[in-house]
Amino acid sequence: MIIRIMGEGQLRVDDSALDELNALDAGLEAAVDQRDEAAFEAALRALLARARQLGTELAPDEIEPSDLILPREDATIEEVRELLGDEGLIPG
Repeated sequence: MIIRIMGEGQLRVDDSALDELNALDAGLEAAVDQRDEAAFEAALRALLARARQLGTELAPDEIEPSDLILPREDATIEEVRELLGDEGLIPG
């Protein structure tokens, strides 16, 4: 799957990582729902860090349709709230 981190670029991540990333997404969603700024920042950093660890960067000239779009690291709770769907940032 292809993951775009807003403002950074795209990563190719094996589909087998979906469950792990979804668990991190659930923590982020809970922090947003509770409006817990500290938990939100930690959860967002953890989700992005793991996506970066699991992924391989696509070359800047290699543009693929993104399966998932994650917010930038300095996104606010309100910005992330707008991105969240019924299933969080990562469906599944």
